[in-house]
Amino acid sequence: MLINMFENAIEANSVASVIISIALMLFLGFLMTRLTKKLRLPNVTAYIIVGILIGPYCLHLIPTSVIDNMSFLSDIALAFIAFSTGEFFKLSVLKKNGLKVVVITVLEACLATVLVFIVTYCILGVDLVFSIVLAALASATAPASTMMTIRQTGARGDFVDTLLQVVALDDVVGLIEYSIAISMALAVSVGSFHLSIASILKPIAINLGVLLLGGFFGFLLKWLMQNRSQDNRLIISVSLLFAFCGICTLLDVSPLLGCMSIGMVYINITGDENLFKQLNYFTPPILLLFFVRSGLSFKLDALISSSSVGSIPLLVIGITYFFVRIIGKYLGAFIGCLAVKKPKEVRNYFGLALIPQAGVAIGLAALGARTIGGEIGVALETVILSSSVLYELIGPACAKLSLYLSKSYSNKIEDNIVVEELDNSGNPLGAVELLIQRIQAIQEKLPKQNAVSEEEQAFLDAAEEQISTINCMNKTAIRNRRV
Repeated sequence: MLINMFENAIEANSVASVIISIALMLFLGFLMTRLTKKLRLPNVTAYIIVGILIGPYCLHLIPTSVIDNMSFLSDIALAFIAFSTGEFFKLSVLKKNGLKVVVITVLEACLATVLVFIVTYCILGVDLVFSIVLAALASATAPASTMMTIRQTGARGDFVDTLLQVVALDDVVGLIEYSIAISMALAVSVGSFHLSIASILKPIAINLGVLLLGGFFGFLLKWLMQNRSQDNRLIISVSLLFAFCGICTLLDVSPLLGCMSIGMVYINITGDENLFKQLNYFTPPILLLFFVRSGLSFKLDALISSSSVGSIPLLVIGITYFFVRIIGKYLGAFIGCLAVKKPKEVRNYFGLALIPQAGVAIGLAALGARTIGGEIGVALETVILSSSVLYELIGPACAKLSLYLSKSYSNKIEDNIVVEELDNSGNPLGAVELLIQRIQAIQEKLPKQNAVSEEEQAFLDAAEEQISTINCMNKTAIRNRRV
């Protein structure tokens, strides 16, 4: 009864429906994280579940008109995710393991794609258009889940350095695969498919153009940031990302690669990590709305009813995709590490850290569903969403297990401490001096009460600077009135 009254009230006023819907999505998404936090599940899982619960197939708290008009969230969320990923493409870091990282990334991404395509199209007999795009999406991982696990464990070493570069580069490979796949899928769907060099090179050329445009925006961002206050830095960066995202949407291309290029160019020519921290503290509400909206778009009846892409039900396709992608990621990572002669501890467990899949894959699935349209588009988004929930349930645990088995971290705090064994003159330190250094290092590692994260501090600095500016303006205005 109360739900019906609520629906009638918000449908009577379109503006109220949008505002109340956004408030519900934000607040209920937050409440669900209180439950998933106790279960040690990632926030992404909570957001998607909330979207399903308040969507058309459960409580129906959000009007369909609002859901349909929020498709732009996938573009904006992808823009922020990609820009943050660009921070990890520092040339100084890439020079150390550049070629090795490329080999590992290409093998683990492409093998997952090939295996998914073979199983779905050749074995299960699924629709060709669907199989092409789904296979391309199999290459993407979730860098946010992996990086969160690394921060929580304090892991370090060759395994971690390689992993961070691979998950960052993985989305570049995934986007290129997706661009080629969507072009091929559209050609197949209109009956004019001819596998030629031009059909493969065209999407690559488009993405190279987007990459160069992103690089230009990176230089523009650096120029506009000179001598700006903290609050204006945030305004400029958000406006440029929105503008770039709008241009890409106008051209009907994904903003992912270009926004990654903006972040990569900016961090390499400025070394300014503070902006990324500031944006990372600003974006959680946007990402929450994106994932909840993804849950709202989840077609429950499509998952459990007869498949629109073949004789196999979508539920079976989703489960098959879930396991085949894991096998492809693990084997590809193992072969890649073996090819570049990584140590046993790295190659045996590297694939486990690549299991998480959420943000980029969900965003690209939404773009793919919008581009392809029809029942195939709905089926694509349904399979990716349902499998992403499962990946986010087991992904962080697998990533943590891989870090532990590779000896990248230890549960004992003293094992995570590294101290210099030589003094400034190059002479070895005594036992007492080493002990003092270890004690001081352990004290620094211990969690501090009411500690503020770097992202929160960057955002607070901007807020304090803005408040200070407003106070100065007010004082000036009061003095002018007195005069």
